[in-house]
Amino acid sequence: MGDYIVRATAAEGQIRAFAVTSRQMSEDARRFHNTSPVITAALGRLLSGAAMMGSMMKGEKDLLTIQIQCGGPAKGLTVTADAGGHVKGFPSAADVSLPPNAQGKLDVGGALGLGVMSVIKDMGLKEPYVGQIALQTGEIAEDLTYYFATSEQIPSAVGLGVLVEPDGAVRQSGGFIIQLMPFTADEVIDRLEKKITEIASVTEMLEAGNSPEEMLKIILGEFGLKITDTLETGFHCDCSKERIERVLSTLSRKDLDDIIRDGEGIEVRCQFCNKAYRFEIDELKKL
Repeated sequence: MGDYIVRATAAEGQIRAFAVTSRQMSEDARRFHNTSPVITAALGRLLSGAAMMGSMMKGEKDLLTIQIQCGGPAKGLTVTADAGGHVKGFPSAADVSLPPNAQGKLDVGGALGLGVMSVIKDMGLKEPYVGQIALQTGEIAEDLTYYFATSEQIPSAVGLGVLVEPDGAVRQSGGFIIQLMPFTADEVIDRLEKKITEIASVTEMLEAGNSPEEMLKIILGEFGLKITDTLETGFHCDCSKERIERVLSTLSRKDLDDIIRDGEGIEVRCQFCNKAYRFEIDELKKL
C-alpha cells in the first residue's frame, strides 16, 4: 500500500490518534519543486501534518491551509489539505543549503528561523477560521503541538519526520498526532506523557519497518488502542488549463491587451506542482 493515514482511539475514547506514512507524497513534492534536502524535510513534515489535520475535517469541501512566513532563508511554506487525503504544497525558496544542526540532523529550524504559522480552515461558513501562532522551534512538529494547545485548546503530541537519502531522494516520511479529549483522566495523561518521552523518533520507527498502525501501537498499545479506519493520502494538485484560464480572465482588459500586443503569448506555471500552461495569442484574444 502507498501513502495512507490511520485514525484511532485509545483509553476508551479518552485519546484520539492519527498516524501517516508519506514517503511518496514528500518525494513527489521534492521532484515537483527540485528542493534541497533541508527544504525537502521541511515541506515533507508540513505536508504530513496537514494530511492528518485535513483528515480531522468533516465536510467533503472543507479545506485546510497552513502557511508559514518566516525570516530564515526558507522564507516560507504553504500547504493545503482536504478531508479526502489530498494534499499539495510549495516552498517560497526551494534551494536552501545549511550545515547540520547540533544533533547532526537537517536544520529545518535554522532554515525557517523566526516566523508565524497560520492555520486557515475553510468549512463553507461566511468566514474561514484562522488560528495564528509564533513559531516555537521552526521544527514544525513542536509548532503544531503549540498551535493545538493555544488556538484549539487541545493538548496534543505531534511527531513528524523526513529522512533524506544522500542523493536527495526521500527515504522515509511520516508522523503522528495524539490528542487528549477534555474528559481524559489525570492518570492516563501522566502515563501518556511518560510514554511520549520514551519512544524513538518518527524516522527511526519508520526505518525499523513500522507501519502507521504499528507506530500507534508502540505509543498507545498499553492504552487499549482501537484502529477506526484508514485513508489513502498523497500529493494531489487539481490545477488545469481551465482553472488557469479563469484566473487570467480576472485580469483587466488593459493587462490582457498588453500581453496580446507583445505577440508572444504567455506561459503560466502552477505554484503547487510547477506544471506549465501555455496560452497563445488567439486564446488570449478570446479571453
